[in-house]
Amino acid sequence: MHKVAISPEALEFAVRQRAGAAHIFETIDLARTAHLVVDLQNGFMEPGAPVEVPCAREIVDQVNAISAAVREAGGINVFLRMTATQESLVSWSNWFRYFHNPASTAGMLEAFAPGAHHWQLWPALDVQDTDIKVEKTRFGAFVPGASKLHETLQARGIDTLIITGTLTNCCVESTAREANMAGYKVIVAADATSAITGAEHNAALLNLRISFADVRRTAELLQMIRTLNESF
Repeated sequence: MHKVAISPEALEFAVRQRAGAAHIFETIDLARTAHLVVDLQNGFMEPGAPVEVPCAREIVDQVNAISAAVREAGGINVFLRMTATQESLVSWSNWFRYFHNPASTAGMLEAFAPGAHHWQLWPALDVQDTDIKVEKTRFGAFVPGASKLHETLQARGIDTLIITGTLTNCCVESTAREANMAGYKVIVAADATSAITGAEHNAALLNLRISFADVRRTAELLQMIRTLNESF
């Protein structure tokens, strides 16, 4: 698991912006909260997978603990799945053209096609029938046309997101930034997200903490949820 290490200077700057408050959101409405689990699929989790993120296997217990707490508190869990289709080659043409070669493009289309083995959620995740699964075709789930996430959340009156998953510096960060600018309160779980390296992980957390999201450890989140639950 990555060691969480956001620079003291960045935290001091963030605190000054908040007039001394250590955290951005001291309370949330649990009934209007969704836990987004980003891309914890076989294609990112398995040893030797197309986009293996080794540390992602080490955050599953934390993700499951948050899922259980949110579910018990009356919120919802949403499992996002990175998805690649032939349509992606058209609507995201520059990424496939310039960041891939023909072999890697074919590999992405095969691995993350709906129903493919690597597209499936990691079997150790706690996924219940009441949870929601949403496909996304971009790094960020709120890019227009990338997914039905925004509509799904709005239909349920959601205004707060707790985000976990992988990669911290790619799909997690992209989704969190977009969510903030779409009007959601965003909390990122620092030890329930993962990247290829600790440097990438912490750089993303730093960026998010300064301008886009509250950043908390799982234990803090669970205590917040427990305390709010007991107050009702």
